[in-house]
Amino acid sequence: MKTFEKKWTSLMKKLSLTLISLVIIILFSFSFSYSDEKNITKGKAIVVDGDTVKINGKKIRFGGIDAPESYYRGKKQTCIEDNKKVFCGQISKDKLIEKIGTNFVNCKIEKNKDIYKRLVGECFIKEESLSVFMVRNGYAFDWPYYSKRKFANDQEYAKMNKLGIWNMNFEYPWIWRKKVREKK
Repeated sequence: MKTFEKKWTSLMKKLSLTLISLVIIILFSFSFSYSDEKNITKGKAIVVDGDTVKINGKKIRFGGIDAPESYYRGKKQTCIEDNKKVFCGQISKDKLIEKIGTNFVNCKIEKNKDIYKRLVGECFIKEESLSVFMVRNGYAFDWPYYSKRKFANDQEYAKMNKLGIWNMNFEYPWIWRKKVREKK
């Protein structure tokens, strides 16, 4: 009888350890997936600007890039194309609208918000980064102050091939906004 009890006790200890280990693994995997999901926003996007969308009522600013302004403090950013003023902020916004179409957008949200209290993140259609798309096609710029040059190669490609706004005379959006702020 003692042999049976020893075997039973040994079996129960092993079973208990196995169950405890399994519970710990499940809890860890749940906490990691939960924290990942907490940092993901997905759904139908409404384009606010060439670098900002709204999903489920949340404004998300694309981190590390800057697009010409379609509307900033009552003004629309213009560029010169073929000796004519064009609303390059609206052109950038329209390009993002065209790219997104009816697709769902997934955004990986960064920890900190921007100075306007918007969420900051990188947004994707399937696996394609909208930030890379906008910069590589010349409708937004790598913003080194925030990007650490993450999109610099994409910008160089657009610049060398005179794509989008690189085919125009323009001011970088951060410079244009500063001038608008200083006039008020």
